[in-house]
Amino acid sequence: MAEFERNASVVWEGSLAEGSGTVSAGSGAFENLPVSWAARVERVEGTSPEELVAAAHAACYAMALSHTLAQGGAAPERLAVSAVVSGDLGDAGLVVTTSELNVSAFVPGLDQAEFDRRAHDAERNCPISNALRGAVEIRLNATLES
Repeated sequence: MAEFERNASVVWEGSLAEGSGTVSAGSGAFENLPVSWAARVERVEGTSPEELVAAAHAACYAMALSHTLAQGGAAPERLAVSAVVSGDLGDAGLVVTTSELNVSAFVPGLDQAEFDRRAHDAERNCPISNALRGAVEIRLNATLES
C-alpha cells in the first residue's frame, strides 16, 4: 500500500479540439479550473496539464532545494522558483520535451559555485524531476542573490 496518495479529477465534455472541462484537486486547493485543448496550445484562458506539471515541478524543486541547503548547514532565507514546461506539436501529436527550472535564492554564507552544486544535487533528489527524468529534458538555471 502507498504511504500517501494525492488525487485530482477532471470532468470533460465534447471532443478534444472543441471540448472543454474542469480540473479539481482532491485536497480542495483548487476546484473547477477550466481546461481545454486551446489552453494547451493557443495561450487562451484556462489551465493545461503542462501548466499543472510546471506548478508541481516548481513547488517540488523549491522544497527539495530548501531541504538540501538546510541539510548542508545553509538554510535559505528566500527561494523563488519557476518552471517552464515546453512541448512540440508535430506529426506524432503533442509531446512534452522540456521542463526548465529557474531559481533565484538568498542564502547567506554560500558562494555561487557552492550554490550551483547544491542546486543540482536538489534537482537530482526532487521527486517530480525523477518522475519526469528520461522522458523530458530537465534544465536548471540557478542564481544566488547577494
